[in-house]
Amino acid sequence: MKVLMVLTSHDTLGTTGRKTGFWLEELAAPYFRFKDSGADIVLASPLGGKPPLDPKSNEPDFQTDDTHRFEADEAATTQLADTVVLSSVDVSEFDAVFYPGGHGPLWDLADDRTSIALIETALHQQIPVALVCHAPGVLRHVVNADGQPLVQGRKVTGFTNGEEEGVGLTDVVPFLVEDELIKLGGDYSKGDDWGSYVVRDGILITGQNPNSSAAAAAELIELVGGTAAN
Repeated sequence: MKVLMVLTSHDTLGTTGRKTGFWLEELAAPYFRFKDSGADIVLASPLGGKPPLDPKSNEPDFQTDDTHRFEADEAATTQLADTVVLSSVDVSEFDAVFYPGGHGPLWDLADDRTSIALIETALHQQIPVALVCHAPGVLRHVVNADGQPLVQGRKVTGFTNGEEEGVGLTDVVPFLVEDELIKLGGDYSKGDDWGSYVVRDGILITGQNPNSSAAAAAELIELVGGTAAN
């Protein structure tokens, strides 16, 4: 199995003067689920090189066994330091695509034409796509072959309005993931704030928050295994 993991290149949290980026747990937990299953992993970002880490995700309260393992894994950190440029990626070479969240994707990947086209191509070619936390917001401009929003009528989840309020960024983010998915006609559902909650609709998998990232990766691995068997 070959998995493409797409990370943000955006590092500025609106007009707050604070830094943002990708959320470490949302990279680390899926990364090791994939690695431990024998997958070949490629990390990519719009600008390539080292993507920005949300510094808050590396604070003690948010560190996990997976984040510690990632930081101690020389191969993983070396790979992260030199992600490939997203526009150079041919998604047809992969068996699955995974988008970690963090607030960064709301500013770049959500409007990135390369990312939008990549997701559209992947799903058209029956390549499963999973997105967690804020990353489901990246689907806002993705459309079906008929030009209608991809999420319209699909079961989806993503970072909740309550969770955004909980981190005090409701008025900072360019849009609220929950509101956007509902506005686009998605069949949005959610679990308890900060609890693991994953939704699968065909070959599209979405996870609600950082605690959903490992479960979303496991679902993707199971789905690819099933797809390969068919």
